[in-house]
Amino acid sequence: MTSLSPSVRRGYALGSVATGTFGTVPGLLLLPYLTDSLGIAAVVAGFIVFVPKAWDVVLNPVAGRISDRSTSPAGRRRPFLLKGGLVLAVCFALLFAGPTGPPVVAGAWVVVWFLACATAYAFFQVPYVAMPAEMTLDYAERTRLMTWRVAVLALAILLSGATAPMVVNAFGGEESATGYRFMGVYVALILAAGVYGAWRGTRDAPEHRVETAAGSLRDQLRLVSAVRDFRVLLLTFVLQAIGVGAMLAGVAYVADDLLDSEAATTILFAAFVAPALLVTPLWERYAARRGKRSGYLVASGCLVAGSLALFQARVDQHLVVYAAAAVVGIGYAGAQVFPMAMLPDVAAHDAATSGENRIGVFTGVWTAGETLGLAIGPGLFALVLALGGYVSSTDHTAVQPESARTAIAVGFSLVPAALIAISLLFLRRYRLDDLEAIREP
Repeated sequence: MTSLSPSVRRGYALGSVATGTFGTVPGLLLLPYLTDSLGIAAVVAGFIVFVPKAWDVVLNPVAGRISDRSTSPAGRRRPFLLKGGLVLAVCFALLFAGPTGPPVVAGAWVVVWFLACATAYAFFQVPYVAMPAEMTLDYAERTRLMTWRVAVLALAILLSGATAPMVVNAFGGEESATGYRFMGVYVALILAAGVYGAWRGTRDAPEHRVETAAGSLRDQLRLVSAVRDFRVLLLTFVLQAIGVGAMLAGVAYVADDLLDSEAATTILFAAFVAPALLVTPLWERYAARRGKRSGYLVASGCLVAGSLALFQARVDQHLVVYAAAAVVGIGYAGAQVFPMAMLPDVAAHDAATSGENRIGVFTGVWTAGETLGLAIGPGLFALVLALGGYVSSTDHTAVQPESARTAIAVGFSLVPAALIAISLLFLRRYRLDDLEAIREP
């Protein structure tokens, strides 16, 4: 079996700079921006965060089908990376550049540009996620490729998640929209760099094409949904994405209201991501010995344990919280490596058995589910805040009742733990693992 060259692996992995950054920063800062800078009520803010990403549930399968039918001489998927990714960077800078009031106008601006971001991201992310199934036919090589990708993903999350709040604080803090405007431009530059790196770095990647499937998009969606292993893997990943999205949305609230430290946001992210950089290669070795499904189960167990321990988030429990975040980070690394490597196994196995290319439709549905999960997560966290009586304010002088503080802890810890635990019921039903049928013929 011919392995991909290290340069192609690194080039493909650079796309995770964009996916990691866009998956992290809005979930981390958009909800606090709406509630604490624009003064928008928590329930409305949760709705604003949810609606544009929910749009991708419809759009992503369409983007996948369009890329499936591409006949560009530059590659079936690569041209979408550059076009969709650069438009995403511009739209992200505009997302935080709008008016600060009245709340209706400010909220409408965010909705419009977040919709634009979601649309551009769909035409970057779906082709990007589809590429591994066509770059290599080897079961183990896909895991190696995902190991590189998740390592870069962890770096991107650390870079964007830790530094974006620092930029906000450096240019006026959360009480001023100026800091968010500078942050929007800063993050846009990171997105553009990752997009260009992935497009440039995969120029020599092989492409194993399969005949594009005939029939309407509805026909293809029906056939894809009939693949049992895909269904259970998708349900597992979406439930975990909801949990991670809720946890991500709660970081700023935990830092400000429970740990009483602005620096805690950055430290939490460092504690969360740094272990992932160390253990990602170890998860690859585990997969080689025990299989991807087993590794995914163990990694998810770490996520549950770490999430439960985060319930101790209080002013006098900083070290416990950071240690729990590190356990979450260990689990999160595996919970990214394994499903990302299992998805192309499922899509390639379907292509090998059917003789038709539905890879883009598979990845379109997959990324739609992931996006929906990451949108539901902050919305769910906002709902928990509202139930707890969280007080929105533009001047940061509001004193939160004890019920709101408890709601922050529950939404940040117990809710994600429960969702991830439920997801394991579906993961145990996955069967397409370590089979000769998914190796190169």
